[in-house]
Amino acid sequence: MIRVTSAVAIFACCIVNARTVAQVADASTARPNIVFIMSDDHGKQAISCYGATAAPGTITTPGIDRLAREGIRFDRASVTNAICGPSRAVMLTGKHSHANGFATNDQKFDSAQQTFPKLLRAAGYRTEVIGKWHLESDPTGFDHFDVLVGQGDYWNPTFIVDGTRTKREGHATDIIHANAIERLRTLAPAAMGGAPFALLVHHKAPHRNWMPQPKFYTLFADVKIPEPATLFDRWEGRTIASSMQTMQIDRDLTWEYDLKVAAGRLFRAADGTRKPKLDSVAPWMVRELQQMPGSAQAAFEAAYGEENAALAKRIESLTPRKEASWKFQRYAKDYLRTAQGVDDSVGAILDELDRLGLAANTIVVYTSDQGWFLGEHGWFDKRWMYEESFRMPLLVRWPGVVQPGVTSRALVQNLDFAPTFLEAARVAVPVDMQGKSLVPLLSEARPANDATFRDAVYYRFEEAKGPHTVPRHEGVATERFKLIRFLDLVDRESGGALIEVYDLERDPDELRSIGNDPASAEVRAALLARLEELRVAYGVESAPIAP
Repeated sequence: MIRVTSAVAIFACCIVNARTVAQVADASTARPNIVFIMSDDHGKQAISCYGATAAPGTITTPGIDRLAREGIRFDRASVTNAICGPSRAVMLTGKHSHANGFATNDQKFDSAQQTFPKLLRAAGYRTEVIGKWHLESDPTGFDHFDVLVGQGDYWNPTFIVDGTRTKREGHATDIIHANAIERLRTLAPAAMGGAPFALLVHHKAPHRNWMPQPKFYTLFADVKIPEPATLFDRWEGRTIASSMQTMQIDRDLTWEYDLKVAAGRLFRAADGTRKPKLDSVAPWMVRELQQMPGSAQAAFEAAYGEENAALAKRIESLTPRKEASWKFQRYAKDYLRTAQGVDDSVGAILDELDRLGLAANTIVVYTSDQGWFLGEHGWFDKRWMYEESFRMPLLVRWPGVVQPGVTSRALVQNLDFAPTFLEAARVAVPVDMQGKSLVPLLSEARPANDATFRDAVYYRFEEAKGPHTVPRHEGVATERFKLIRFLDLVDRESGGALIEVYDLERDPDELRSIGNDPASAEVRAALLARLEELRVAYGVESAPIAP
């Protein structure tokens, strides 16, 4: 673990920071515009500039890839809390969930608190947000907001526009994208005259239940998505925690809502009549499916009907493993189809910035509110500190500052967005923000600051009583190692909290915890010590005692 403590090193950092400020100031005579594009649940394995490891050579994301070519790609970016609302609160405030007061989706964000849009607005920026908000309170600190109600529906969704509810017809991805283009065209004249803006574009896609735009219904129809090596993982090398979730593809995906198959057609009673196998789905799930317009339903039936009918004929002869494989294919393809609409939007936004003459003085960021399990460990959803949901995509283009095609392995987090935007806009970063500005990394010709930017990151998840029953946990991750401590689970041997430790260099898929391996005792002790240091630094309450 690297700590910079010598006077010489501190002096060197001051020189670097001074050079950074000069570079940013010279990049343009005007403060940069900011276009922040965020999707919901977009995993790195579904993005081609990250290798598209879910289906190499099949998945192509040219819009996001363009940002990687023309900017910087962060390979070790992570979240502080892998769940939608809390992640968004962290991004807005630059503070961990316990500090901003929004740790679970059933809480309400205190909209009176300090956020980076408020500070930018006070400094003369025009601030706007469109798309998904999901913080249970109306946006504040924005000159204009046009956000989905709650989670938002894919079809014919209701938006809150500057306090007034408005229902719109169409698909959420198309509507949000059209709003983004319209707002750019509205903001452009003032921006060209020196009045900068910050536009936050928050897509709902590819969040569950993965409803693609009709133009993508047949995408991937003739291919087989490779099953992850861990699709049938049963977590033998880890603690009991991994078995306590409700997010398994083979068990927890619903036929009607998630897989778009009428369950009543799949199962027969002993007398040969149809015997519905009803899913336990919430009323809002049923409503969302019913909101599909007739044209979309007809296109869906044309694209999916034959495959669904074939499944109905052979469902009772399928082994559990083959049934799980069928579910994975339907789920993975719909997820990827839904994500494709977001990539189209990213590419079109970049084209529009070019057309409007704004590209040269606009920072463009693409990220997701967390990562996602696309079958790894047999799961869908997020929440865990395991790599697939802990890591998020992060790409930044800033002409004149970021060198094209640069990659970074710095341990950056969504905690760092707020101070980054403020420093880029030449606004003082409040001392109570817990993140670090990425501007020094962005302005380096090569990722020279990777190793010294941060030696470890802190994570905490609180929503054990949520829909997927993932146990509460916190942890620390370094470049090589990760320690996860489950706050409510007891290690029967030690009597303390259950702990897992992973060597990401030797075990990148996190298949075997070395937390109780005597040979790794020194690593475990060092990680626990670093975890406690971070808890103190971030003002987390004293260490819990497992019940």
